[in-house]
Amino acid sequence: MGFKEIAQDVVKYLGGKENISSVAHCATRLRVMVKDEAKIDKEAIENTDKVMGAFFNSGQYQIIFGTGTVNKVYEEVSALGVNAVTKSDQKEEVKPQGNVLQRMIRTFGDVFVPIIPVLVATGLFMGVRGVLTRPEVIGLFGLTDPKQIDQNFLLYTQILTDTAFAFLPALVAWSSFKVFGGNPVLGIVLGLMMVNPALPNAYAVASGDAQALTFFGFIPVVGYQGTVLPAFFVGLIGAKLEKWLHDHVKDTFDLIVTPFLTFLVMSILGLFAIGPVFHSLETVVLDVTKQILTLPFGLAGLIVGGVQQIIVVTGIHHIFNFLELQLLTNGDKTNPLNAYFTAAMAGQAGATFAVGYKTVNHKVRALAYSSGISCLLGITEPAIFGVNLRYGKPFVMGLVAGAAGGWLAGLFKLAATGMSVTVLPGVLLYLNNIFAYLLVLVVSFGIGFGLTYAFGYKEDKQA
Repeated sequence: MGFKEIAQDVVKYLGGKENISSVAHCATRLRVMVKDEAKIDKEAIENTDKVMGAFFNSGQYQIIFGTGTVNKVYEEVSALGVNAVTKSDQKEEVKPQGNVLQRMIRTFGDVFVPIIPVLVATGLFMGVRGVLTRPEVIGLFGLTDPKQIDQNFLLYTQILTDTAFAFLPALVAWSSFKVFGGNPVLGIVLGLMMVNPALPNAYAVASGDAQALTFFGFIPVVGYQGTVLPAFFVGLIGAKLEKWLHDHVKDTFDLIVTPFLTFLVMSILGLFAIGPVFHSLETVVLDVTKQILTLPFGLAGLIVGGVQQIIVVTGIHHIFNFLELQLLTNGDKTNPLNAYFTAAMAGQAGATFAVGYKTVNHKVRALAYSSGISCLLGITEPAIFGVNLRYGKPFVMGLVAGAAGGWLAGLFKLAATGMSVTVLPGVLLYLNNIFAYLLVLVVSFGIGFGLTYAFGYKEDKQA
């Protein structure tokens, strides 16, 4: 069946164009806002060619097609005259849906999604630099000590790996302004103000090599290198203030007065109120996270690896972006959470492949194998919603496998040099400890496959 025919069937089973408010898409799913849920033929949609699953989440009917395929289906749906919009445009319809916590975390995720590619690239560069400075690698070039490496080359690698985190507040403030409807350029400048070299470097102050400035006799002020929450709230409040000023300042003076007052008010609030308060809160969250991650005998990995995919199902997994960023910008600048997430994903992949291997239903087999491959590339939604949750037990077996793999990763003290790249592509973040990482992958996948094949799936219980 061609993509045009698939699009026609999808629109028909959604109750026709008149029942569709808008259609958008993300990396794997067609996201549909419908007027009347009762008009949706859900069984017919799930049996449509190339559909890996469908479910309601946050007020949207989300149809899983997988990477690449969803773009082509979206284009054909758009050609049928449906109100096709971007994901960001559609979020105004979605925003009132879900509880307060879900809406808050979804908004938090909207801020971080645009900057994740930069952080992914930075993490990969960190992994490469770690390998290039290992004694066994530099020995291939006749060197015996990393100090013998050309200093200009090391400076270049430092620029590649440190820039994004050094100016992270500027990236976060820019994205926050954009999400909350302000001028992103104002966000960039406010974020840069927070890391201006005129302020004492936060890392230098923490190490005792510099002292914080004291304003008004009691407010300590430092640069906010590597922080997230201060920049996030500067962006949120700054965007709201800018919009309010646009509404209340006469057009004649708007170009001058609005940016001037936005910079003035937000620089004061950012440096003297928002910064100190939320930096302290951020430190508490980081300390608690570190305490959990230092649980003995690999318990942190067992817990996180076992529950991470449950959190993905709830749709509030974007909170992990904040925690990973904090781990990467503080302390030893490594991210153990990534290894636990990888174990959880590999466990679900193993369960999905077991369903595909055991079933005699050709459609289920094709769905399981394609979504399992997607899972191994770090995108688990097709596997979770299209296969494992549909049959129930495979999902549970995948959770058990994720807990086992996470426990092993905890024992190995695995930690990534970056974030957001997991499972097979995640190998690049563990070049210094690649064999332990691969063992965690094999164990998680193997347990997920074995448990599902033995106990988690029976052909006569197919839906």
